[in-house]
Amino acid sequence: MTEKTTTANLEDIVSLCKRRGFIYPGSDVYGGLSGTWDYGPLGVQLKRNIMELWWKMFVTDRDDMYGVDAAILMNQKVWQASGHTETFTDPLVECSNCHGRFRADKIDTSKCPTCGQKGTFGEPRQFNMMFETKVGPTAQEVHFGIPKDTIEKLLQEPDEDGLVHIDMARLADAPPSPDTVYLRPETAQGIFTNFKNVVDSFYPDVPFGIGQQGKAFRNEISPRDFIFRDRELEQMEIEYFVHPDKWEEAFEMWRLAMLDWCVAIGLTMSNVHELEVAADDRAHYSKRTVDFEYDFPIGTEELYGLAYRTDFDLSNIQRVSKKSMDYRPKDGSAAYIPHVIEPTFGVERTVMAILTAAYTEDEVNGEKRIVLKLPKHLAPIRLAVSPLLKNKPELIGKAREVYDQLKKQFGQVMWDDNGNVGKRYRRQDEIGTPYCVTIDFDTLVDDSVTVRDRDTTEQTRVKISDLIDYVS
Repeated sequence: MTEKTTTANLEDIVSLCKRRGFIYPGSDVYGGLSGTWDYGPLGVQLKRNIMELWWKMFVTDRDDMYGVDAAILMNQKVWQASGHTETFTDPLVECSNCHGRFRADKIDTSKCPTCGQKGTFGEPRQFNMMFETKVGPTAQEVHFGIPKDTIEKLLQEPDEDGLVHIDMARLADAPPSPDTVYLRPETAQGIFTNFKNVVDSFYPDVPFGIGQQGKAFRNEISPRDFIFRDRELEQMEIEYFVHPDKWEEAFEMWRLAMLDWCVAIGLTMSNVHELEVAADDRAHYSKRTVDFEYDFPIGTEELYGLAYRTDFDLSNIQRVSKKSMDYRPKDGSAAYIPHVIEPTFGVERTVMAILTAAYTEDEVNGEKRIVLKLPKHLAPIRLAVSPLLKNKPELIGKAREVYDQLKKQFGQVMWDDNGNVGKRYRRQDEIGTPYCVTIDFDTLVDDSVTVRDRDTTEQTRVKISDLIDYVS
């Protein structure tokens, strides 16, 4: 077997994901929907393994962490207090020729990338990426929530046909009606709004953190690059509450913990880069941010972020809700609003980074082989069990016994009797199965099986009684 000779490109990964049931385009049967993806049987298990490992490392294995699962729909005041209604924007430009819309900071605005015309873009305008909807029985009604004294400001002069037009640019700036809600663009605010609840219920010592996993929604102007930039995504976030004087040591602790996570999921650490974000480029709430970048097939891009949010969020909640967010230490010292360190992880970008690190092309016996060298604890299928021949009842019966034993122990075990053994190996290599177990005629004699290793392709005879220990 020769070593890896090629670097994964995006097209190879996308093709493998669809072919082998990891990730499909969303609504594919109807032509798809940009920025959405469906996880197939193997993809959903890979994602679940990632999220369960994250929860174990950062919540259940720690004494200073609590978990929550907040609602996706939240009172609109949450997003007003956090600044999202004003600042959660990207610069949008529109081509006057083909009317294509693009994110201004991601294209060469001297020429339209769709129609090729030059000089067709005007000045960028800020486009808010939150999805807006209504709550309650108002679906067939139109509610703009515009104060009566502002109606005249929205109406333009009648045109030559006597029609009065509404200035939609001004309408977009009108305050939302009371029944307006947003699909959350991040999970963080669900943590902040539950800070007081957790303190009242558990009265933890500071420092402590609250973790959450869940869906977020962003109306991206230009979703692109497979699952890297989506309109529907999943996040794993932590808000770690500290004394204002202790933020630096907590920041360093989480920086190292995030690097440990990168090792745990099998990333190529030489492809992981830390970027100290300059003040002008940081989010408005951050006093320090470190981006963890990764060398993806699309280039070096942000994978994770670590931010020092100060008391920005809790102070805003206190200001808008009129409810105290003070933490009162158990030793009777002065109360204070905790500051926050925020490690944030995107599930989709994690999946993409893991696939990038795992995708390998090598040669076995002179033939090209595609193999996903996934960490064993993340592989969606732990083992594949096969009878040497699928038309021999005695082999099938014995293989079923072995399969049932492994299935009970590991759960994610696949029965595979399709094609010859060589084709089964190639198929399992492509989906990242660490071990293939084959039951042959010798098994009927000595109760041993052939275990084939994915990475080395070496085959070893193992007693069935020792099999669980061997592959654990």
